[in-house]
Amino acid sequence: MSALDLFIAKAKQGGKKLVLPEGQDPRVVAAANMIIEQNVAREVVVLGSDAELNAACAAAGITERKFIALDYLKSAQFEEFAQKFADKRAAKGATLETGRKAMENRIYFGAMMTSSNMVDGLVAGSISSTADMLRAAFQCIGTAPGIKIGSSCFVMDLKQPTPSGDNVLLFADCGGNPNPTAEQLVDIATATSETYRALLGRTPKVAFLSFSTKGSAKHELLDKVIAATEMFKEKIQKENLDIITDGELQGDAALVPKVAASKAPGSPLNGGANVLIFPDLNAGNICYKLVQRLAGAGAYGPILQGLAKPLNDLSRGCVAEDIFGVAAITVCQAMNQK
Repeated sequence: MSALDLFIAKAKQGGKKLVLPEGQDPRVVAAANMIIEQNVAREVVVLGSDAELNAACAAAGITERKFIALDYLKSAQFEEFAQKFADKRAAKGATLETGRKAMENRIYFGAMMTSSNMVDGLVAGSISSTADMLRAAFQCIGTAPGIKIGSSCFVMDLKQPTPSGDNVLLFADCGGNPNPTAEQLVDIATATSETYRALLGRTPKVAFLSFSTKGSAKHELLDKVIAATEMFKEKIQKENLDIITDGELQGDAALVPKVAASKAPGSPLNGGANVLIFPDLNAGNICYKLVQRLAGAGAYGPILQGLAKPLNDLSRGCVAEDIFGVAAITVCQAMNQK
């Protein structure tokens, strides 16, 4: 069973509601029907005018809509959401008119639906840019309690298991923060641990990666990795979190028990990491693409994380099946929300 099959099976138990804002896209309406037909969500709201949805359904060959259609520009919640947005952004000088302008953007309207608990999560980006998605996420939803930055991870579905037997690894941050500080690495590790638990239901084993293992090299680039590891260990102990972590570790010491026994004897990970935290975006992005392209791993993402409510981005080259898969992951994240 693939990782995505596991996520779909879990999502079917969630009974959650999703919003897909880009109802003008035939891929989106096809995915919305698919989500309902396969019970990945209890309800899917698709935003768009009657003309947009009729055209999209015709292009997708849909004769029976399984989703709920909502013309957001005519919605009874439009003024309410505009005022809520103005209130959220008052410190930035937002007014009711600012809120109305924002709610004319379907991504912002969908994000406000999510923030207001009308739905449990949002999936978009088949048309909208990642920048638009991130702005809507941070301005309407914000970060989860105790986390100051949003981040992203990739779910790596391996063709061959790691030496310690894991078929799925999470890589972070591979698509968000270019050069995180030690404190931001802790937020990234915290959020990725939550994502791992939401998707896999197991204890996260988090490795902070570097080109050094336990002081085998000395360089200023290593300082933040070492500091982040210590801060994360303190956080785990203070908050009594079910997370195992260690660092700074080279990739082989994090993933290969025999190497760990030699390079990092006594490490609580013992070469069994399932969550890899990279020191910067260069390392994370390069590594996930190498594993995907050379080792044939499936790469699902970037999955946004660290937000108060789940919101996920799509590639503009996606197909309906991709949207369906991201929807399943979003439901799993929603099921793990406290």
